Amino acid sequence: MRQVFLDHQATTPVLPEVLAAMIPFFTEHFGAPSSLHHHGLQAREGLAKARSQIAQLINAESPDDIIFTSGATESANLAIKGTVYANQRRGNHIVVGATEHISVLNSVEFLESQGFICTKVKVDAEGMVNPEDIRAALTDKTILICVHHVNHELGTIELIHEIGAIAAERGISLFVDAVASGGWLPIDVQVMGATLLSLSPHRFYGPKGVGVLYRNRRARLTGIQQGGSQENGRRAGTENIPAIVGAGMAAEIALRELPERIAHIARLQQQLWDGLKARIPYLKLNGPEPGPKRISTSLNISVEFVEGEGLLLLLDMKGIAAASGPSCISKALKVSHVLEAIGLDHALAQGNLMMSLGMGNTEEEIDYVLDTFEQIVTKLRTMSPLWDEFKRGSIDSVIHPRGLAKASEAS
Repeated sequence: MRQVFLDHQATTPVLPEVLAAMIPFFTEHFGAPSSLHHHGLQAREGLAKARSQIAQLINAESPDDIIFTSGATESANLAIKGTVYANQRRGNHIVVGATEHISVLNSVEFLESQGFICTKVKVDAEGMVNPEDIRAALTDKTILICVHHVNHELGTIELIHEIGAIAAERGISLFVDAVASGGWLPIDVQVMGATLLSLSPHRFYGPKGVGVLYRNRRARLTGIQQGGSQENGRRAGTENIPAIVGAGMAAEIALRELPERIAHIARLQQQLWDGLKARIPYLKLNGPEPGPKRISTSLNISVEFVEGEGLLLLLDMKGIAAASGPSCISKALKVSHVLEAIGLDHALAQGNLMMSLGMGNTEEEIDYVLDTFEQIVTKLRTMSPLWDEFKRGSIDSVIHPRGLAKASEAS
């Protein structure tokens, strides 16, 4: 059976070059970087090279601006809590976008339990944060703004450089979650005006178990994990050198191949969306249309009169891996806060599916997905009481209403 992986937003396979770079640090270069002997020196050299590779990917001023963590969730926690704790004498107010990742929202919620105050800024129907709404939310007590580069569910590209300019104007730290864009879009922390920025290497063909936090050297940041003095005292614990080396190599490859990646997945995204629109009636794209406002890695769609979990399971039986909601909350079987924030009808949110593309996908695979998807939707709708009621005129469509309710009221 053909296997098609369309869940690259959850994770990606490790590239052969990345694995090859990692292997020596499991074997002959196994030393701890804090050790003073030559084994430690080998590890420190690997660590230093990876910092430089990551710094180049995001145009950091110095490799010393790069902090390695266990993953992007820890990076978000360190960025948010570390910044707030370091600046609490200046204020106690945080501004955050309503559609941020749960690692961000839950970190802020924890801080609220300690007496800090948060303002959530609403988004429009495409998931876009208005920079002027960020400005309006600021007070003289604001010490941190949190807005992602690209939304992890919708693919919406935020106006980070405008938000960064507002943050700089007011002297407020800006944390940018770039997990959904790292390795897939150009990132320049200096142009963005990002004070802090997180990356997840396993989202761009690096290994799991390592995260990245960029910190502008002028930003105050308190470590939140007690222990040793690793990562310049900001993240205690022996560094995961093999994974860090792999992250560095993945970053180097991403920077080199970025134009090719963007062109390839943009073609596939357009092919997928055009095919879905042509074949599936009562289908809605959540987030912007493919183009400059949307990252080309993913599509978030809602299929009316069908449940997303059913779609997901039948696609998997046909060898197609996709996602019904982000991996961090899909087990909860509830509508995501992102879809709620854009005002998506509950029925459409239940029929939600995410398809995220990678370099290994081909046009032939997309054709197979389109054929299979059409068959599955037809099958599920045949089994759906809602679809039957809709055809009989008992209920109306949310996506393309025919005015049945008004006609019923008139009669």
